Amino acid sequence: MSNHSNQNAVPEAKEALNRFKYEVANEIGVPLKDGYNGDLTSKQNGSVGGYMVKKMIEAQEKQMADR
Repeated sequence: MSNHSNQNAVPEAKEALNRFKYEVANEIGVPLKDGYNGDLTSKQNGSVGGYMVKKMIEAQEKQMADR
């Protein structure tokens, strides 16, 4: 089995995750745009991914607590 860590486990979620990425970037003030974003710093890009993970964990914890 090959290791493709950057592929979505649920391909149907790809578009929703992409929208979520732009929502998060907008929320934290990172000027993410369609296409090339090489002008952004590693810190900016990392903050988008980190905040996405934080929000997903919070949503999962809430869902688990509501059961």
